[in-house]
Amino acid sequence: MNQTLLNRSLQSVWHPCTQMKQHETYPLTPIARGDGVWLYDTDGKRYLDGVSSWWVNLFGHNNTAIKDAIKQQLDTLEHVMLAGFTHQPVVELSEKLAKLTGLGHAFYASDGASATEIALKMSFHFWRNSGKPSKTKFISLQNSYHGETLGALGVTDVAIFKDTYAPLLMQSAQMPSPDFRLAETGEGAEAYALRCADALEQYVSEHSHELAAFIIEPLVQCAAGMAMYHPVYLKCAREICTTYSVHLIADEIAVGFGRTGTMFACEQATEVNHALKERPVFADFMCLSKGITGGYLPLSVVLTRDEIYQAFYDEKVTKAFLHSHSYTGNPLACSAALATLSIFETDNILQKNRETSDFIWGEMQALNNLSSHNLPIEHLRRPNLNRSGMIFAFDVITQNPNFARDCYAAALAQGLLIRPIGNTVYLMPPYTINHEEISYALQASIHAVSKAVK
Repeated sequence: MNQTLLNRSLQSVWHPCTQMKQHETYPLTPIARGDGVWLYDTDGKRYLDGVSSWWVNLFGHNNTAIKDAIKQQLDTLEHVMLAGFTHQPVVELSEKLAKLTGLGHAFYASDGASATEIALKMSFHFWRNSGKPSKTKFISLQNSYHGETLGALGVTDVAIFKDTYAPLLMQSAQMPSPDFRLAETGEGAEAYALRCADALEQYVSEHSHELAAFIIEPLVQCAAGMAMYHPVYLKCAREICTTYSVHLIADEIAVGFGRTGTMFACEQATEVNHALKERPVFADFMCLSKGITGGYLPLSVVLTRDEIYQAFYDEKVTKAFLHSHSYTGNPLACSAALATLSIFETDNILQKNRETSDFIWGEMQALNNLSSHNLPIEHLRRPNLNRSGMIFAFDVITQNPNFARDCYAAALAQGLLIRPIGNTVYLMPPYTINHEEISYALQASIHAVSKAVK
């Protein structure tokens, strides 16, 4: 292991989501290169990237098609400000996203939290421009996560991220989470989701005069421990927001681009009009990031309806959306996103993912046997069984307060990168993972859980 590099990193780099002192016991891993689903450290040891490097890497490291698109773009235009200028990659990407979502206007940033900020500000500003300045409040789900900038934290409900900064944050209300694990004994996932929807409607009906928007992670609340719920809740949420004139913001930052079995999770709340061969638009705003570039360059986007865009279209500058990022619509990032979308189109990725998901799901049934070995596993799950998504999770019943850290370290020793959330172990691998690599990942996961459960 390159100890010099590790020491330099510890002295100069403040790593994210990390208590740096823990690296006195759990050393950093210096990565030299990546290829496919594998990461290689400076000693040549390889690690299967079971979490797609924080859920971004869709088609493996060192992907030729995405690299070539970036290289080609680099030879023509690396960046130009998007205020007063435009370029082919950003126009083409916006048009493709509009076709996929039905949302015709795209506003770009660099990361997921920034996308959340943009959607919240747009919603607030829309109501102000529309003569309803009292609609300034937001609601989200209990245990929701929408980013860690101040606005995004205002609608986030994960204590470890939020509590320290509470005095700085706007206040929002949290609705009961439809997470099926919270259902009463004997209550099915759909019945519980409908009960949560009733609670949502009761709150919205009483507060609609002051509510700007409801922001939601469709189908999976990832940072809440891969909390999954029935798609009927999304359908109800859309109907409630429409009835009471409240915007619906779909935060698809983590679950978009095939993770739940459809291109976007919120598609599972709507039905295709077979006569017109089209699906109704679900959200008023959709936030996208992470997998949009296949994990190659930072990019995020907020997509919205024409009606909302038109509320800003005016002679008065004060009615404009005066929000900006230096690298908005960066051509290199847009070219990576276009290459990523092209892979979906040409390689029939969603169908292939269903086949891969079914194989992983079948292999994971062996985890149920761990209970007989004093390793209690519960809530083995993936998003909406009929859609065969590419997120897999289970909860471990253990008294070890350091389970997540110990499991991470034990898996790394086995050549597997996973990052448990509390007592939840999950896999969110690149879509290119093969059967042999799947078996490797699952065996390493079982070993890591066995070591960490104590």
